[in-house]
Amino acid sequence: MSGTSLDGVDLACCHFSDGGDSKRLKWSLMAAETIQYSDEWTQRLSTLEKASAFEYALADVDLGHLYGQIVKAFVDRHNLKVDYVASHGHTVFHQPHLKLTTQIGDGDSIAAECGLPVVFNFRRMDVALGGQGAPLVPIGDQLLFAEYDACLNLGGIANISYGADMRIAFDICPCNMALNLLSRKVGKSYDRDGDTARTGKIIEPLLGQLEKLEYYTLPAPKSLGKEWFAAEMQPLIDNNEHDASDMLRTIVEHIATQIATVVNSNNIHTLLATGGGAKNKLLIERLSALAPDCKVTVPQADIIDYKEAIIFALLGYLRLTMRPNCLQSVTGAAYDCIGGNLSGICHNKVGGS
Repeated sequence: MSGTSLDGVDLACCHFSDGGDSKRLKWSLMAAETIQYSDEWTQRLSTLEKASAFEYALADVDLGHLYGQIVKAFVDRHNLKVDYVASHGHTVFHQPHLKLTTQIGDGDSIAAECGLPVVFNFRRMDVALGGQGAPLVPIGDQLLFAEYDACLNLGGIANISYGADMRIAFDICPCNMALNLLSRKVGKSYDRDGDTARTGKIIEPLLGQLEKLEYYTLPAPKSLGKEWFAAEMQPLIDNNEHDASDMLRTIVEHIATQIATVVNSNNIHTLLATGGGAKNKLLIERLSALAPDCKVTVPQADIIDYKEAIIFALLGYLRLTMRPNCLQSVTGAAYDCIGGNLSGICHNKVGGS
């Protein structure tokens, strides 16, 4: 899993079994790691939407080879027996209104490097069916974390899923995408615990501008991409001359306010918060204060860090067992579908059970 915040590549080795009934799914996390991108790859991925067609195509293949090498090293390092790789890839373009979504990291190249069959391109079928192609994590929330009313992911973008019978999910607002951008302006990759933001003051005019962004008035299903952030929110950040601490404090308040609005209006009383933003103590404090009737749970570190990777492993498992892994109720597609392409059947290289 590689997210829009460019934190790195998350790897999770999971074991699933269900006896043919996905509602009685048993699972375990066997090993997990995050591999940081090199400075070269961080720069390359952060500007790829402006590159030429050749540069884009080459990055797709190069990143696939990198992912395959990372997978092989991970498997060897932890002495794992693996059946399949499920790869989300790295999103470059996401404009579902044009029936367009692209996640680079070529599956054939991954398979060639690690010698394992690969499931990839999870979003495109849903988008082709008129869906948002996002978020895809809610089916995992439903199957793996059903004890909570809702699951909140605080990654590059904050998204939520809720509902037992019919799962509803959507992107709420940018999260680490904005916070990390501001942190990089002061030489930090992120604001640890929200400590820098905690020293700042809310810039009320900026907060007012952020709250009025049109996206927040749209009904679900809806999703956000880097293009929207660059066009709608980043100019408000870049054209502001306040101290970084004040900017960070304002963005934290904006994120907490948007999430609390969703939580309060949907009678959500128990919320599981994961993703890098769940480690931002100020953000969790503000969310808890703005949604006082909801108990916000931040789980153990491996679930915080690897929940998305775990769920993409599940999406691969569902694809291989030919069961839907994209929900119409979440994305707005014509119907539930089985997303993902299968590449690189290398049966002589595959081990495990």
